[in-house]
Amino acid sequence: MNGNAYVTNELAVFLRTRRERLAPDDLALPRSGRSRRTPGLRREEVAELAGVSVDYVIRLEQGRGLRPSPEVLDGLARALRLSDDERAYLFDLVGQRAVTRVPPSRQVPPPVARLVHDLSPLPCMLLDHRFDILAWNREMAALMLDFGAVPARQRNSLWLCFVHPGLHDFYRDRERVMREGIADLRAAWAAHTDDAALGDLVTELQEQSEEFVRLWALRDVKVNGRGRKPLMHPRVGPLTVDFEVLNPLQDPGHRLVIYRASDAASQAALDAIAREAEDGRRTLHRAVG
Repeated sequence: MNGNAYVTNELAVFLRTRRERLAPDDLALPRSGRSRRTPGLRREEVAELAGVSVDYVIRLEQGRGLRPSPEVLDGLARALRLSDDERAYLFDLVGQRAVTRVPPSRQVPPPVARLVHDLSPLPCMLLDHRFDILAWNREMAALMLDFGAVPARQRNSLWLCFVHPGLHDFYRDRERVMREGIADLRAAWAAHTDDAALGDLVTELQEQSEEFVRLWALRDVKVNGRGRKPLMHPRVGPLTVDFEVLNPLQDPGHRLVIYRASDAASQAALDAIAREAEDGRRTLHRAVG
């Protein structure tokens, strides 16, 4: 399946799954006397709410190569009660959202690289739009994984979470965290449909992780700018972190991910991890010196 056919099929499945998750009661629609054989709204109801013909909705859901206008997409987004992230995903799939494309780059600007390390003792790492890990400080490595010991091509936060055995039990609320990570990946994938490397990542994860296949099929879409993650560190035990994601203005394709303790016990755990990282640095410095 070529790229255009894949996107057309994805648009069809996405619209169908968003329709099926809704019920007439969600939209205060009048109940008809007809029984519902399948979950969600009927195509006729979506068509009426979106201001398009039923035939048009059918052709979209059958992946028949239509390219809806921004006005039609807006109507569909309202009819299907899409979130802001889902609406952006819909527009991105069709190529209708005006986005300034920044050429993908693995080069880390020196000021940003310094910032990653200056944020110590807060665990911090820099990702690109593919979720490749471009830079990290010693606290993040001590908390999650020694990224320097991982082959460069595997140094991707999602690949590590789904494939690397060292992180399988790292998230105490794994189902939610993995689902949110995939929702974020799906938004990035739609915004960069011309990025072959990102498409290859999705394909590789589908081949290597049944968990990824199951969660990817849900078609959740959500950009995660902040949140909370309960963790299980192999040496200091359970802790919970709040994370914040920042985009450098001059490098909007990069994401600066910063972890902070959610409570006093978690702060004590992070302090212990920071001391461990500093002791390791001093030992290495003495050995090299």
